[in-house]
Amino acid sequence: MNKITFLDLETIGKVDNLKLLSKLGHLETYDSTLPEEVVDRCRGKEIVIVNKVVMSEEVMKQLPELKLICVAATGVNNVDLNYAQNNGIEVKNVSGYSTDSVAQLTFTMLLYLVNKPYYYDNYVKSGAYARSGSFTHHQEPFWELKGKRMGIIGLGTIGRQVARIAESFGMEVVFYSTSGRNNHISYKRFELDDLLKSSDVVSIHAPLNQQTRDLITYEKIKLMRPCAILLNLGRGGIINEKDLARALNDNLIAAAGIDVMEQEPINADNPLLKLFDKEKILITPHMAWASQESRELLVEKLARNIEVYLKESES
Repeated sequence: MNKITFLDLETIGKVDNLKLLSKLGHLETYDSTLPEEVVDRCRGKEIVIVNKVVMSEEVMKQLPELKLICVAATGVNNVDLNYAQNNGIEVKNVSGYSTDSVAQLTFTMLLYLVNKPYYYDNYVKSGAYARSGSFTHHQEPFWELKGKRMGIIGLGTIGRQVARIAESFGMEVVFYSTSGRNNHISYKRFELDDLLKSSDVVSIHAPLNQQTRDLITYEKIKLMRPCAILLNLGRGGIINEKDLARALNDNLIAAAGIDVMEQEPINADNPLLKLFDKEKILITPHMAWASQESRELLVEKLARNIEVYLKESES
């Protein structure tokens, strides 16, 4: 029977369809795995599933029976691909499982920062509304998305879904191609500076690479409108976090929503946790991708990757 191990199951949480993997072989699971535990837990296994656990050359050299690494994510930067390819170890990733989940949280963040429900909810629950003499209260002004410009950095699968939702709100959509090669018939392509200068909302949905690391710095944020909102649901490291904290403290933009950090979990001394006005930022723990449906679809696609490998091995 095929031997399979999943080294960091806690990264996908509780899902009801894990049995799809156990049907494909003898499955061992670990909630988390320390670097020094990887080799022992993978020894004798033909198939290893990882999300963030690093599969380095040093590790793979000690695993002669390893034939397939399934990454429970789209990015495969935790695997030494050169060594794997040169030594007959297949690497399969998963894509397209979290599009709707990330797009949904994008607008959850945006509407939270625009409409400020936290303020109005507190106003009512504090008793202030009950004591007031008016049927309404609108001390914290908010604006409508209709007629505003959404600038999307990275118009891939998720970026396009965000664009479609933005249009349903009546927003104008423009985009910046981080590769310089992407074009889209429905949306205008802008250079980065022009997008930053003219957008009411800037939403990042790009991968982290040489072109995007520190793409958004203090100098770039200075180009943005004082009323603008900056969102990052792509990868940590695209926005320089120290620069963002400085820009928010200097009131260069209205607010920011961040789901991804340069270091995860976040450092306790990250300057974004120590803003003068903490309501200017919304930070979530890299969970935009993780709807129940997305995580179950992820398991389905992991199982499909293993099934394809097993069929090819038999032929």
